[in-house]
Amino acid sequence: MPASLDHLLVVALSSRALFDFEEENRVFEEQDDRAYMKLQLDRLERAAPPGVAFPLVKKLLAFNADGRQRVEVVILSRNDPVSGLRVFRSAEENGLKLGRGVFTRGRPPYAFLDPLGAHLFLSANADDVRKALAAGFPAAQVFAHSHVDPDRHAEELRIAFDGDAVLFSDEAERVYAAQGLSGFHDHERTYVERPLPPGPFKPLLEALQRLQNLDGAPAPVRLRTALVTARSAPAHERAIRTLMQWGVSVDEAMFLGGLDKGPFLAKFEPDFFFDDQTGHCESAARAGPAGHVPSGVRNV
Repeated sequence: MPASLDHLLVVALSSRALFDFEEENRVFEEQDDRAYMKLQLDRLERAAPPGVAFPLVKKLLAFNADGRQRVEVVILSRNDPVSGLRVFRSAEENGLKLGRGVFTRGRPPYAFLDPLGAHLFLSANADDVRKALAAGFPAAQVFAHSHVDPDRHAEELRIAFDGDAVLFSDEAERVYAAQGLSGFHDHERTYVERPLPPGPFKPLLEALQRLQNLDGAPAPVRLRTALVTARSAPAHERAIRTLMQWGVSVDEAMFLGGLDKGPFLAKFEPDFFFDDQTGHCESAARAGPAGHVPSGVRNV
């Protein structure tokens, strides 16, 4: 019987999302793939430094620490197989137990998300992220210069989400764009008891909640989630009612009414934050790893 990833949280990510390969990538862009391959092979014995998604992956793999496999992390990369040697070697040197990877040498890898049954795809390649979202998978482009601290709150995984166009659809953002703040608030009051349509990251939030008590056994790592949104009262109520209708929850909610999200995220200290607006991601990146979700009307 073949191996199966059913009932696991499956995260796929590119090598540049997991490790800091920005210097190597500049060689690829300024020269060619052969120069890039040679550099990666020359550095085979040198572990790559942690990248934006490293803290997230480290914490997710810790869910398997008690011998019960709950999470599978797969490298899904445009790298060539030779460069893939350094990816796996760097993972081993950094204490990450990774066993699976797909290396496509320049071809878009997002098509492999389907047979993997991935719940999340992280990449530095904007086109791959957009195509993954279009195919129905939660996906984000990592902000390469995010603050990375893989050792903080080691026993707790913290993930923060924007609301509209991330957890929820962009329905409300379209109303805001067309009618302004007053029209947006009127719309949300009118439809307060109608759940918002799901956004691209609803499946990930649901999968994270299942992860915490998979097989009925408490997980070795605590999970803490937050909704960090520009909404404010009265528009907050529809967001909360929507989560209740879905049967999912978050531990914290920040209704900021347009305030800069970065200082609030600095207090939450996320291992990853997802937002559909690059400006919010740039602010959040000073507090921790951030990923841009190119979804909704603001990214058309």
